[in-house]
This record gives sequence, C-alpha cells and structure tokens, in this order.
Amino acid sequence: MAMLNQILNNPDVVIVLVGALVSVASSLLGCFLILRKASMLSDAISHAILLGIVLTFLLTQNQNTPLFVLGAALTGLLTVILTESLAQSGRVKYDAAIGIVYPFFFALAVLLINLFARNVHLDTDAVLLGEIGFSWLDTTSLGALEVPTSLLKMSFVTLLNLAFILLFYKELKLSTFDRALSAALGFSPFILHYALLSLLSLTSVVAFDAVGAVLLVAFVIIPPSAAYLMTDSLWRMLVIAGVVGVGSSLLGYLSALALDVSIGGMMALWTAFFLALAFLFSPRYGLISRYYQGLREKERNAKRMLLVHLFNHENDPESHQENAVSALKHHLRWDKAHIRNLIMQGLDEGLIHKNPNDQLFLTPKGRLLAQEVLAPWEYSAKL
Repeated sequence: MAMLNQILNNPDVVIVLVGALVSVASSLLGCFLILRKASMLSDAISHAILLGIVLTFLLTQNQNTPLFVLGAALTGLLTVILTESLAQSGRVKYDAAIGIVYPFFFALAVLLINLFARNVHLDTDAVLLGEIGFSWLDTTSLGALEVPTSLLKMSFVTLLNLAFILLFYKELKLSTFDRALSAALGFSPFILHYALLSLLSLTSVVAFDAVGAVLLVAFVIIPPSAAYLMTDSLWRMLVIAGVVGVGSSLLGYLSALALDVSIGGMMALWTAFFLALAFLFSPRYGLISRYYQGLREKERNAKRMLLVHLFNHENDPESHQENAVSALKHHLRWDKAHIRNLIMQGLDEGLIHKNPNDQLFLTPKGRLLAQEVLAPWEYSAKL
C-alpha cells in the first residue's frame, strides 16, 4: 500500500498514466470513427460540450456538481443528432453539417459565459488546451489511498470503452464495413453508432479537464490514422493505435521536460511523428514501400517484355539476329546494365537460356509465361 501511494504521489508517473489512459480510451473509439469516415465528430463533440457545462452551471449555480458530466455528455450527443439530421436532410454535406453545428454550440457557450458567468472560473482556454501537468494535484480518497481524480475517472472510462468494444466487437465490425448486412442479420447499426458516439461524448467530458480538446482530438484521430496505414486487420489496428497513443504520451512528456515546453503540445506532436513514420514506412501504403513496389513492378514488366520479344521472334528466319544479346539494346532501347540484369534474372529463374554465341532462347517455363502475357491481347484482337 505504501509503494502504491508513493507511485500515485509521483507527478511524473501520474501525468504519463493520465495521458496514456486518455490516448487508449480515445484511440479505441477513434479506430471505428476513422473507418466510418466520421472522425471529425470528435472535434465537434469536444468543443460543443462546453455549452453543456455552461448550461449546467447556470441551472445549478454549482461548480462542483456531478451533473456537469451529464450535461456535457448530453450536449455532445445532441451535437451528433443535429449533425446527422442536417446531413440526412440532403441540403448540406456531412462535413458542412459538422461545421454548422459545433461552432454554433461553442460560440453560444462563450457568449453565455461572457453574459452570465464572467466572474466564474469557466475557462474556455482550459477547455481547448487543458493542463495535464496539473492532473496530479486534484485527488480523491479511496480508503488509505489518495488517487488523482483524473487518473480515477480516465481508468473508469478506458475500461468502459474497452469493455464495450470487446462485448460488441463483431457487431461493430459488421456495422462498420457493411451496414446493410448488419441490419439484415438483426443488428441495429443505428443503436451501435449512437452508443459509440455517446461513449466518445463521455470520454470527451471526462478527458477535457485534464488534456483539453486539442490533445483529445489528436488522440482520437492521429493514432488510429497511423494504425490504419500499418495494417488491414481491425484488431491489429486497435492494438497499434493504443501503442502509438501510449508511446506518444510517454515520449511527449519526456520531450516536454527536456525542452521546457507544453506537455500536451509535445504529446500531440509525437502522435504526428508516428503518423509521419507510418506514412513513410508502412509495409503496404508507405511512400517508401510504394516506391520500391513500383520499382519491382517495373522490373517485372521489363522481364515480361523481354520474354514476349523472344517469343515473337523465336520462329523467325532471322531469330539468331533478333534474339541476340547485342540486338536487345536496339530493339528494346535499354542500357547494357539493365539488359545484363534482366538476363541474369531470367537465367536464375529458369525462364531463358543462352548459348555460347550470346543468343537467347526461351525455356518451356519462359514460353508459358510469355503466352500468358500475350493471351489477353490475343483475345482482344479476336473481338
């Protein structure tokens, strides 16, 4: 118990843990939002909840009421409902609907603060930027333990989000990739969608006090985006997004200490760094991987062109001239190094063989591949 108290009283550990929990809770939901092309709803909800907080305060005149969570969560859900309704009306597109609803709610909240709560500590800057560096100061007593409130709340929300995804994984997966089939099988894509966004609203409410809206949106969108580039498997995407979020929290905090800059800002910056790595080095979609895939495809096409050239001329009376190594540069317009490399590949793969006079001939395997390359063209010619 004494050791646990010592850990919970360590500001460094608490800050990293809060950041890690926010990142995991956010990225778990963010993976499904990315796949459903609704990721910017996180930005809308995280800004719109300020209106719920303000209205709750104006109704209760109490800054410590637990109704803040309920009011903010309901406002977030109302944001989603209005956005969906506007989009389904057909008069505006989905992204435009988001751009209409949440700026209105956020602006209304700021206006109400200036009119009726000017002297009350409802800081709009704190809502946007948060201050995770102070998350260890506010504590809640649990027996002999003094647990940071943000850590306690985020632990609950993270476990709730994880439990929801584990319980409804198949249903969420099906409704994400095929809503029609999901509805036909008796599942309700509508209910799952709003349950997912209700959890996002709750996560935003609980997290914004510690990390602010900007870092929350970064955690919802960027780690899942990096994971999306790294894999085509949904469960791997969830795991990678969580790892990226936790890594960004740890490295962001260490970097902020070293550079004496904003902790939340550095955490968000590290998520962007991981996204850049995925954008460059993703096995399938990364720029570097695709560059080398293009080179390999170019080599494959060149090899096929060589086989087709040999096949077209192998029965010609002048095949000894046409299929000579020295003639390839003239016919195919390749440099000597490229020709030499292709011939070595063809010999190694058993597609061609070369006689002592430097003439090239197709092997049965090479002839079959050349015929397969030409078959679609021959079929088109007949049509």
